[in-house]
Amino acid sequence: MDEDGRGTVPQRAVERIKAMIAEGTLRPGQRLPTERDLAARLGISRGSMREAVRALTVMGVLEARHGSGIYVTQLRAADLLETFGAMADLSPGAQLPEMLEVRRILESAAAALAAARITEEQLADVERHLAAMNATDDPEELLTHDLAFHRAITAAAGNETLAALLEGLSSRTVRARVRRGHQERGAIERTRREHAAVLAALAARDPEAARTAAAAHVAAVETWLRERIGG
Repeated sequence: MDEDGRGTVPQRAVERIKAMIAEGTLRPGQRLPTERDLAARLGISRGSMREAVRALTVMGVLEARHGSGIYVTQLRAADLLETFGAMADLSPGAQLPEMLEVRRILESAAAALAAARITEEQLADVERHLAAMNATDDPEELLTHDLAFHRAITAAAGNETLAALLEGLSSRTVRARVRRGHQERGAIERTRREHAAVLAALAARDPEAARTAAAAHVAAVETWLRERIGG
């Protein structure tokens, strides 16, 4: 941070460009002015502008198209939260219980929303994934169907931002859930029962029951992990 406490020149440029997008001066899919013109408009050097554009590209706000220029992305939640997924995936093992705690909160909210909004077609999709889970005893194969089960519920919740957050968290929790399947006696059968309870609440269109069942499911994994790493 510089002496006036407002951050470096590239950091301020990042905030200015984000403000232009928020205000509608720059719109999703729109090509940015040239580096020279934008630097002149913001009163900064082209080098600082280049750093700002690079940072916003990493954030998923801007994208470089070869031979065409720099564009504002479509600003989809999945794109903007991609770095969150990387952060979750690279966090030290000791932080994994915290990730599961957040996932428990979000997963239960998604299930409650899904119970209120799910269509018959979406419910059938969730049922199909549970049937596939019940048809295998292999922990890794079960996990594949498990993830699809949860993605189907999140899709039924109808909130793209929530879906993007949960996708990032799920990428980090996969390892813990696989280890649970391999190491804990009876874990697969309990997992099936927990998922069946979620499905029953969805079928009943009962948001609070769905919230409770989903929270209990993730809490079981969370408790198992905390016991093993002393979290």
